[in-house]
Amino acid sequence: MKMPSPPHPNVPAEKAALVLIVEDDPTILRGLKDSFSYEGYETRTAVDGHLALSLAQDIAPDIILLDIMLPGMNGFEICKALRDRQVNIPIIMLTAKSQEEDIILGLNLGADDYVTKPFRIQELHARVRRLLDRQERHRDEQTIRFGPYEIELANRVLRRNDQVIDLQPKEFDLLLFFVRHPERAITREQILDHVWGEDVFVADRSVDRCVTNLRKKLEADPRRPRWIKTLHRVGYRFEPR
Repeated sequence: MKMPSPPHPNVPAEKAALVLIVEDDPTILRGLKDSFSYEGYETRTAVDGHLALSLAQDIAPDIILLDIMLPGMNGFEICKALRDRQVNIPIIMLTAKSQEEDIILGLNLGADDYVTKPFRIQELHARVRRLLDRQERHRDEQTIRFGPYEIELANRVLRRNDQVIDLQPKEFDLLLFFVRHPERAITREQILDHVWGEDVFVADRSVDRCVTNLRKKLEADPRRPRWIKTLHRVGYRFEPR
């Protein structure tokens, strides 16, 4: 990796993005850390797979630069684990491998982009900026509000007055289905098809149980729901106003 002549910082300190750099080669790791730090980014580093996975979940970086060949867990395993846990942080794979099947595997597992070593640091900076810009646009575009609540679609997060409300994956999917179909009578069968999937056999009571749990987290009085109304012998209706 050839380091460029020092550029002017592109990222204001007050808006510095946090980059998690996962690389076990100390020379490359130091070069990446110094380069991104000089550009104005905050950086954290990891040299093995298990630490990388832990940091990715604990510090919630804005983007991850992820080497494939790592001790402990490889980059493919880390990427899959993060996506399986609904962590949607942008990931750029860093790899010495240039075989097409490795690139396709990484992208299929949820990586957003890749660069092959040796790479030009200016190109990597450009790819990082592009993904961060895209993430910011998605964050702006994918926010749904109702009452005191705000749903961040990109991060799959529900907030009430800036306080995160812990939802299980199916609870989040159910809430999202409701808010995208407001003021409509929705049957349990429709919910099962769209939230659980047509090919999954689940009883109607699973829908009712999920609604009950969701109400406990949304409603001031779950026995007299404000947002998710029960329609006798039909299903439910979401009323955002």
